[in-house]
Amino acid sequence: MREYLLVLFVAMATTFLLTGVARQIAMRYGAVAKVRARDVHKVPIPYFGGLSILGGLIAGYAVASNLPFLGNSLQVAHDARAILVGGVVICAVGVVDDLYELDAITKLAGEVLAVGVLVVQGIQLYWLPLPGGVISPSPAQLAVLTAGILLVSCNAVNFVDGLDGLAAGVTAIGATAFFIYSYLLNVHENLDRATTSTLITVALAGACLGFLPHNFFPARVFMGDSGALLIGLMLAASTISLTGQMDPNAVPYEVGGSSLLPALLPLVLPIAILAIPALDLTLAYIRRTKAGRSPFAADKQHLHHRLMQRGHSHRRAVLLMYLWTALIAYGVVVLGLVLYWWTALIVFAVAVTAVLLTTGLPGRRRKPLAKV
Repeated sequence: MREYLLVLFVAMATTFLLTGVARQIAMRYGAVAKVRARDVHKVPIPYFGGLSILGGLIAGYAVASNLPFLGNSLQVAHDARAILVGGVVICAVGVVDDLYELDAITKLAGEVLAVGVLVVQGIQLYWLPLPGGVISPSPAQLAVLTAGILLVSCNAVNFVDGLDGLAAGVTAIGATAFFIYSYLLNVHENLDRATTSTLITVALAGACLGFLPHNFFPARVFMGDSGALLIGLMLAASTISLTGQMDPNAVPYEVGGSSLLPALLPLVLPIAILAIPALDLTLAYIRRTKAGRSPFAADKQHLHHRLMQRGHSHRRAVLLMYLWTALIAYGVVVLGLVLYWWTALIVFAVAVTAVLLTTGLPGRRRKPLAKV
């Protein structure tokens, strides 16, 4: 655990220090988020926060590779390096988009390239946990499924990146939730505690936490597509890599028994972590296609926009999204690993609190944000 904490702090400190440099580079080359009708910020904000997040991830990996525990696993070294190579590719696509505003098809092609880099290097699903046991479809089917999950994750996080600090905070919460799950599972089942999923998620959490002081409202720098696509890819890839390093028979499958939910967590938890971004992505697709518009056409009706329409301030809307993400992600972990009446009661109490805070009006209702 001490080595994981060291990686966390190294990634956090590196990202914090590099963000100021990335901001200056963005201003020098004109990578600035201009104020548009659908945006919430009132002044132009520099991009390129994704470069500092990538720097934090690389620094975390470099330190881990030289530690006596994490640096001893060839499998972790290979998989983590493969994931970071894909991260470099998708971050580069995001940088180009931040500079020149690529069209949707070109950007999607870049995302597919980054995903392909991961799959070719063996970062993909190897089995699927289901109530009846483990199934192992053909490698081609699993590769296609993996690519779909990675692409959805990238774009889901990109969609939710609409308020200062939102995407970084949501990702940090999701990454720590999966880190806790994978670490505790390895401890409980007496498995190797050095895994790619734990390494990448702890480094990702650290990088996002290091970026937040610069990005929380009022933001001085945005992560841009270079950051949103990157952290979406890292989050999904780290969870997917777990199936390549964990024995699918390590956790017993007993339908109707207490061990069923822990067995399903490798499949359920990634969905839970991305529940809020994925819901936002799904609603946006339905909303836009129903109106006869392109699903890639931007608007101002995302979940965070709707919270502000209800009268929540910028900060409060972001904190509410944090609360819902933590409730879903940590709730699944707690109920899956520590299922008792009192843990269920705590999760239920937090859920009721989240509903009351979300639906209650903190003050005078704000004027609805204009649709575009």
